[in-house]
Amino acid sequence: MIADRVAAVRERIARAALRASRPPESVTLVAVSKTFPAEAVRAGFAAGLRDFGENRVQEAEPKIASLADLASPVRWHLVGHLQTNKARRAAALFEVVHSVDSSELARRLARAAQEAGRTLRALVQVDLAGEETKFGVDEKCLLPLLEELRGLAGLRVEGLMLLPPFFSDPQAARPYFGRLRALRDRATAAGLLAGCELSMGMSHDLEAAVEEGATMVRVGTAIFGEREAAA
Repeated sequence: MIADRVAAVRERIARAALRASRPPESVTLVAVSKTFPAEAVRAGFAAGLRDFGENRVQEAEPKIASLADLASPVRWHLVGHLQTNKARRAAALFEVVHSVDSSELARRLARAAQEAGRTLRALVQVDLAGEETKFGVDEKCLLPLLEELRGLAGLRVEGLMLLPPFFSDPQAARPYFGRLRALRDRATAAGLLAGCELSMGMSHDLEAAVEEGATMVRVGTAIFGEREAAA
């Protein structure tokens, strides 16, 4: 079942990428396994997935430990909001943190990564809709924050992440994806990013995101099914 769903999502990504004259392999599929058991991750791994996303450090920690035996390295992504007091644990668990939203958090992650002798990949989450229930850096504050973080040892800021408002019509999210791409391009032109990543698009709107330039899509339901209750 999961293998069939993975194949269907990859086909959706490929079709959207080709419509945008992009190679499908330019888009990383991050399978969001939050609230799903380790067995679901194993099934996804068997279907060819290597990038998995988790929302919470406390849920991810035992799951990651239980999957340490997988034959090929798994890349773990933190896609949910991260409190500064969990930065040290996050820096040890994840390869990519998508949700950096403050200088303090970035510096704590960088310090923890340095102490662990590694460089952590990071994306800055941008708030383009002003929704009270969501986190992210205000658009006006983005470039100053990136300037502050440029060259920070232990942290490689490679791009931007977005959680747009939910729309029943996925095309309604397209303007937000386009705005994030434009911000990424401005930041890149100013030499403020160490990569060109755009983490945007989920199960219901990934086509619009890919057509607008997403390099990472975060897909949970379309791969694992309806979300189970959080522990």
